[in-house]
Amino acid sequence: MSGSDAVDGPPDTPAKELPELPAAISQPTEQHNTNSPNMAMMGPPTPAKDFTKLPKTLDFSATGSSPSGDSQLEVAPQETAAQAPVDPRTSTSSLQDVPLDPSVSKPSVDPALRLDIPPPSPHGSSPTPTYRTYPGTSSPVPHRMSTQTPPPRRSSVAMSTISQSSGSALSAVTVSLTSALELIISSREAKRSKELLAATQHALDLTRSRQATPAKSREIFEPLRLACETRNERLQIASIDCIAKLISHSFFMDTSPQTTVISPPPSPRASDAPPIGSDGHDKKVPFSDVITTTITTCHTESTPSTVSLQIVKALLALVMSANLLVHHSSLLKAVRTVYNIFLLSGDSESQAVAQGGLTQMVLHVFARCRIPSTLNGDLGSRSATPNLESGSESELASPAVSPQPHTPSGSSTASPPVKDDVSQERTVDTDKEDSAVDEPLAPEAKESASSPLRNERNVNGQITMDAMDNDSQQSAPPAEPGLTLRSFENPNPHDQMGDGDLQTALPRHVTTNDLFIKDAFLVFRALCKLTMKSLATDSERDMKSHAMRSKLLSLHLVLTILSAHMPIFVEPSVVIPSGSSSEKTPFLQATKQYICLSLSRNAVSPVPQVFELSVEIFWRVMSGMRTKLKKEIEVLLHEIFIPILEMRNSTLRQKSVVMSMLQRLCEDPQAVVEIYLNYDCDRTALDNIYEHLMNIVSRLSSTHIAVQQGKAGEATSGMSARQGRFGTDAASIPPSYSTAAVSSVDEVSGAVSEAKLKQQSLECLVSVLRSLVTWGTTTNAGMGPDVRQNGSDERLASANRPDTAGLATPSLERLTDRVSTPESSDDPEKFENAKLRKTSLLEGIKRFNFKPKRGVQFLIESGFIRSKDPRDVAAFLLHTDGLSKTMIGEFLGEGDDENVATMHAFVDMLDFTHLPFVDALRLFLQSFRLPGEAQKIDRFMLKFAERYIAGNTNTPFANADTAYVLSYSTIMLNTDAHNPQVKVRMTRADFIRNNRGINDGSDLPEDYLSSIYDEIISNEIRMKDEADTALGHAVAAQGLVNALANVGRDLQREAYVMQSLGMANRTEALFRNLSRTQRRGTPRPSDQFFSASHHVHVRPMFEVAWMSFLAGISGPMQDTDDLDVVLLCLEGFKHAIRISCFFDMDLERNAFMTTLAKFTFLNNLGEMKVKHMEAIKLLLELATSDGIKDNLKGTWHEILNCVSQLERLQFISDGNEITVSTRKSTTQKKTQLQRAKKPAEELAHASRSTQITVSADMVFSWSEKLSGAAILDFVKALCDVSAEEIQSSGMSERPRLFSLQKLVEISYYNMNRIRIEWSGLWMILGEHFNQVCCHNNPSVAIFALDALRQLAKRFLEKEELPHFKFQKDFLKPFEYTMIHNSNPDVRELVLQCLHRLIQGQVDNMRSGWRTMFGVFSAASKVPNLGVANYAFEIVTQLYNEQFPAVVRYGAFADLTVCLTDFSKVSKFQKISLLAINMLRSVIPTMLETPECSLKPGPEGVTNPASTDDPMVRFWFPVLFSFYDIIMNGEDLEVRRLALDSLFDALRTYGVSFSPDFWDMVCREILFPIFSVLRSQDLSRFSTQEDMSVWLSTTMIQALRELINLYTYYFETLERTLDGLLELLVVCICQENDTLARIGTSCFQQLLEQNVRKLSAERWERVITTFVKLFKTTTPYQLLDETLRTDLEEANGLEATAESPGPNIIPAPLSPDSGPRQTDITAAQRKQTFKQIIVKCVLQLLLIETTHELLQNDEVYSTIPPEHMLRLMAVLDQSYQFARDFNADEDLRKGLWKAGFMKHLPNLLKQESSSAATLVKILLRMYEDDRVDRDGRVSERLIPLCLGILKDFNSLRAAKQSKNITTWSPIVAEILQGFSTLDDADFNLYLSALYPLVTDLLARDLTPEVRESLRSVFQRVGVAKAITIDVHAQ
Repeated sequence: MSGSDAVDGPPDTPAKELPELPAAISQPTEQHNTNSPNMAMMGPPTPAKDFTKLPKTLDFSATGSSPSGDSQLEVAPQETAAQAPVDPRTSTSSLQDVPLDPSVSKPSVDPALRLDIPPPSPHGSSPTPTYRTYPGTSSPVPHRMSTQTPPPRRSSVAMSTISQSSGSALSAVTVSLTSALELIISSREAKRSKELLAATQHALDLTRSRQATPAKSREIFEPLRLACETRNERLQIASIDCIAKLISHSFFMDTSPQTTVISPPPSPRASDAPPIGSDGHDKKVPFSDVITTTITTCHTESTPSTVSLQIVKALLALVMSANLLVHHSSLLKAVRTVYNIFLLSGDSESQAVAQGGLTQMVLHVFARCRIPSTLNGDLGSRSATPNLESGSESELASPAVSPQPHTPSGSSTASPPVKDDVSQERTVDTDKEDSAVDEPLAPEAKESASSPLRNERNVNGQITMDAMDNDSQQSAPPAEPGLTLRSFENPNPHDQMGDGDLQTALPRHVTTNDLFIKDAFLVFRALCKLTMKSLATDSERDMKSHAMRSKLLSLHLVLTILSAHMPIFVEPSVVIPSGSSSEKTPFLQATKQYICLSLSRNAVSPVPQVFELSVEIFWRVMSGMRTKLKKEIEVLLHEIFIPILEMRNSTLRQKSVVMSMLQRLCEDPQAVVEIYLNYDCDRTALDNIYEHLMNIVSRLSSTHIAVQQGKAGEATSGMSARQGRFGTDAASIPPSYSTAAVSSVDEVSGAVSEAKLKQQSLECLVSVLRSLVTWGTTTNAGMGPDVRQNGSDERLASANRPDTAGLATPSLERLTDRVSTPESSDDPEKFENAKLRKTSLLEGIKRFNFKPKRGVQFLIESGFIRSKDPRDVAAFLLHTDGLSKTMIGEFLGEGDDENVATMHAFVDMLDFTHLPFVDALRLFLQSFRLPGEAQKIDRFMLKFAERYIAGNTNTPFANADTAYVLSYSTIMLNTDAHNPQVKVRMTRADFIRNNRGINDGSDLPEDYLSSIYDEIISNEIRMKDEADTALGHAVAAQGLVNALANVGRDLQREAYVMQSLGMANRTEALFRNLSRTQRRGTPRPSDQFFSASHHVHVRPMFEVAWMSFLAGISGPMQDTDDLDVVLLCLEGFKHAIRISCFFDMDLERNAFMTTLAKFTFLNNLGEMKVKHMEAIKLLLELATSDGIKDNLKGTWHEILNCVSQLERLQFISDGNEITVSTRKSTTQKKTQLQRAKKPAEELAHASRSTQITVSADMVFSWSEKLSGAAILDFVKALCDVSAEEIQSSGMSERPRLFSLQKLVEISYYNMNRIRIEWSGLWMILGEHFNQVCCHNNPSVAIFALDALRQLAKRFLEKEELPHFKFQKDFLKPFEYTMIHNSNPDVRELVLQCLHRLIQGQVDNMRSGWRTMFGVFSAASKVPNLGVANYAFEIVTQLYNEQFPAVVRYGAFADLTVCLTDFSKVSKFQKISLLAINMLRSVIPTMLETPECSLKPGPEGVTNPASTDDPMVRFWFPVLFSFYDIIMNGEDLEVRRLALDSLFDALRTYGVSFSPDFWDMVCREILFPIFSVLRSQDLSRFSTQEDMSVWLSTTMIQALRELINLYTYYFETLERTLDGLLELLVVCICQENDTLARIGTSCFQQLLEQNVRKLSAERWERVITTFVKLFKTTTPYQLLDETLRTDLEEANGLEATAESPGPNIIPAPLSPDSGPRQTDITAAQRKQTFKQIIVKCVLQLLLIETTHELLQNDEVYSTIPPEHMLRLMAVLDQSYQFARDFNADEDLRKGLWKAGFMKHLPNLLKQESSSAATLVKILLRMYEDDRVDRDGRVSERLIPLCLGILKDFNSLRAAKQSKNITTWSPIVAEILQGFSTLDDADFNLYLSALYPLVTDLLARDLTPEVRESLRSVFQRVGVAKAITIDVHAQ
């Protein structure tokens, strides 16, 4: 029938009798009111106001232009792309219970495609299928319409006639119907069948009489139905075509009320057809079910393709009809029929048409579902079909009737020709699945909406048409009619809900949208089950087999649904109602296990097409459902996709497909971060998914392969082609799975090369880094939707496309707002702690697997095991993944009480209740590995037997011993049966015989033992990991025979199949465990999905994977020269560096920057390539990139070094030659010359390009934009690079000074920075200039000095505020250069630079004066007259012209120091004398300068200048300068002048000094002059002669001057007298007698000149000083016995001892410190003897000094008597020491023998001198009236005198004449003193005196003694009244 035939008809047809014609889909959405209930009967239709465009539909109208003018895309079957294979055993009968899964993002198959098939001709011509694409409308959809049922579906015929009147539309219906009825009535079949003839005639009459209205739909339909049953091809084509057109024109309408009906019914008939005798039952069948059954019955195995095409057209029109709604069983039947047509049709065109129709049908089922609004309440979700006759919302929501038994849906139709021949291949795992999920929903579980899918059976999807029919016949269980998945297939009132069913009673309100959602679930489930059907081996190779094509199509449909309608799955408000309760199951909960099981079966498929589709489905799940399926995604990644990437047996194509999926995942920043948060930071997760993936991708990316030239770009092109294959692009054409279009496995295998996989891996790594940058380098709390949604959520933007807008896709805002936890829960610290905890747990597991006890202890300490309680330890061992089963066995098998208790607790936690013996034993032995020691095994088996018997009372075992023995026997059988080393196997009889009598003396039943034997033989007991390992290591046997046998076999594929089987089984087992866990109750906290919102997560993510990133992007960069790959690697470097800089990660930043710098290859110019130039560009770009340049820190060195080397490259490429340093070795020279080879001309030209040149300049010019911290790093790095440049070329004639010049430039650029930043900068710059200015190459130093001068000039132009010292700091390099550079030219240049600065910038000089004088001071030490003279001239000029300025800006002290240094120069005496004279003139100049404020006031006291003491600021530097010259001046005359100047100034101006300042002068200047006497610091003297000269001249003169100064200012300096006395003590106690005599002389002079000024307190200190001196100089060492021991070498040493020279060397003495060491060398003893002699001399000197002082009447009269007595006591001690020594003759002989002296030593002089002084002073004190007459003097005097007389009498004249001569004057003094005693004392001591005096008469006495003796006897005579006192008379 032509297109014009469809619109012909009588023009005057009444409009009111015509049904409403659907509006064209492509018509603009200007809608009008459609709320009128009589809308269906109105005239020409007006578009609804809220009409929303539906997905594209198949248009079976006549060929011609598209109704909306769309372009038509012709797709020939042979042009379709080859897709994944299909299994021939896949029966479409499974479609009766197949559900569909919605998708989030863009649909894989373009829903915009329409299949336009012209109606078949009466002769059955084969139509030509075409795909027509309609552009979507862009009109917005009101939000309130998102909850309403879609408007009436407009058929393609209606589109073509939408502009005509209703009469024209009726004409088209009439013409089509009339032609069909006339064809039927004229056929032979009508003539043979009266029923057909009558029905046809009746319908024809109605048509011709214009009574064929929708109210007569069943009567019109009846002849068409009967014609379809005739099996006549021509009649079937005409009838089905007519039915399709009537449906498309909305002619058919079911207006009869429906009650309890069955769906679909057997062979329904029209209730009012007169020829047909109807019992009225058929009338109750929904009209849509009747039509569905009629059309589907027409298809059989032998159905011609023409009929099949009409069936597809009619079913598609029916399903998409807005008037006749097809639900549940009828819908599944329609889908199944089209599916069978696709599989069974031998015509490729029919297959393509069927595939397109099926796709549109499935999409429409989901597109008509509405997502209930969560904002407008429940009412918004209850929408009715607009053209349902019930018309009102209340009627639609009325209860329905309860279900009634009915006939199976397919009872009246022939069974589909394809049977499921794998229905019997159910494995043990499948049975377990059924048992695990086939339980009804318990009442207590209804509270949780998270696990409504626990009851589904046949999860493997292996159900046939018969199985579906049988399921529909099964009645619901009587107990607890909970919701089960099977209930969706069982008779259900919802299945019969037509237009009138909603008025019957139901337990709850059911809306049309509820029915639509249920339809979507059923279709999706059926498709998932079809995808789960296994493939036979032959089907895997035959891509054209039914099974393979079925699998491919079902997978593609699942993918299409997920792509187009993901919001239906993820929206919580989309729920599936229960027919028996008020429970609502979320759509995702109902479908997720089908999705997961489908993936677990297909994602391990070796068929490339199946695998690719599965990966694409998983990608949709990942991108759209990851917040809902956290654990499921983890299982799939950990068990399937990650292992595939790591497996050696997986193909490159598989890895490439997975890598492509990962790349898309990594392009979504939020997805990447959430993977890390939810898996890597979750201690319950199976793996660190993110870290593991990055390691794998990095390993693949860095794999070294040999890449052929010219194949670099194939990876990218192939990648883009494959990504578009599954319809990820909206404009892509869906793949065709017809037999002509599919490819074989071999054709698609091997299409991926290693290079392509490597590039994909690289792209994946770069995508991750790009995502991390996008997410992490935003400093706000989170990222906006525009930033976050550039990955998977960006692909969800397809939700706003017109073809899905307002249907089942929510707005983009709703999808982006999918955070499962509040933003406040995204606490980075929490996740960081969680990650640390997980890392700690992994460390504990690692320790346990190495040393179990240490591991357990660590886990307890870390808190992972709550306590040492055995139950806590056992629970951890039982439930923690990753623990070694072997180590668990070893730990539990230990004999310690603690380990045994833990083992018992461990076994008690295993539940053996109601388990068969072998299953219990298997569970037991799989929990750990039995140790090898028999005792350990015995403990295990005893506990197992006890535990098994306790949980299983109904066993044939008499007691636990039976179980114990049988378990041993079973283990032995397992080993015997499956150990390859056992040659003779145990038979069944052997096993039974071995177990006889074990049951308490009796035998166990043989059947029982046989069953155990059979199970062990068929199913070995082994660890799960062993089974997995065995699957993964199936290697072909070696040998020639085996090699020949393996010819033609794909061993890699076979190994992969074996390994993938284990992967699938493991995955499904984990899903079952997960389902059980979710079924038990409230989800665990670990099941919560955390949505990322904080940018800080990127830091730990980068930390755990940065090494993988580095390896992954540096490997390809090094291996390839392909520019695209290189740019990709460089992009990765850029992102990684940005992250490390943003988060300030030093190690990572240094690693990436260093590696990138190496790729510049600037150190080997001859080997440079284009890629190295790109690396240079990136480095330069990083240096100026915001967010990076301020955080580069130490990596600036790499960038600046690159710039430096780039300049070198340009220098060499210009034809210049690099000069090699002459100091380098031959090898170094050769290497440097090789590196200096000219690069290629292309690279040389590129290095001078504008881009690189400008970028390099910007590195420096933009430095002013760097932060304060960044500029410091920048300058430091530039200084280092400059130093490297100079070091490498410094000794050449043309040294490289590029970076040094840049330092000057950046200093100019950054001149306006604040001072605090410049201070830090100059600390770095100044140090660098210090080094450069002192370089050995004068060219370098001169350049640096000139640059420094320029900078200094610029800095001096900037004003410096008081108390700042920046000028001082930046001029420091001049001083450093002057000191450390020995080149006189350079030094003179320094002076010239400063001189020019003074001349030009003297007015701006502030703190710089100080540094300048420091430079001049350094110049004074230069041994070059010109330099020193030039410097002194400048100083003189400054002194004469700028003295006030120098003083004003605080450089006075520096000036004095400078003059001091010039004064100390000995080489140039003229300059020294001039300098000392200038320094002496400073004092009057200073006093006259107002800035010093030192001019004396009216009373002679200086005025304070400022807050600082002017005395300290001005006087002290001058005085200290004199002191410095005194101490360090080399010229004697200069020292003399300085000494005179110092003391003259003190005497002249000291009157104005404050006491505090005098204290400072004494402490800091005067006393330190003599510090050499204390510290023996001789370093300032070059030779001993110099020191001796200084001591004998300067120091002695200074000491005398000091005594005079004290005499001059004694009242002022009296407070420092203690210091002076201490100084004198040090001076006296010297080994050099010259110093000692001078000290005593000065001491005596001080006392004599100031005797009247000394108070009693001062005398006390003076006497204390005398006491200290006497004690220090007393030679107590004479009594040391160690000095008298004989030493053999003593004489030799004495003989060779040096005689003391004339030099004066300070050597202070110290009093004895106690006993000496016992072993003493000869040299030490000699030194001790020398000190003893010195002390003896000093003791005599002190006695003489004391005697002389006390002879001075003024001194004697001022000393207080008590202090005089203290002094006498010290003298008495000295006398007694000498007397005792002289009396000990043995001691003296011993010392003489020891070499102490050449003659016998004695202390006669000390004894006599001290005695004489004592006697004289005591006698004077005896007569002194000041001394109290209390007898203290006489008590000391008389015993002393009597002792001396006694000792004198004992002297022998013959041998001791010298002693007699020495003591005679003293005896005379004593006798004279006795004669003057008062009478009382004389009489008192006369008895003791008289005998001694009489003894003197016997001696030869001197006249002096005789005269004194005479006086004594005269006094005796008077006292005894013998004579008269002549004097008294």
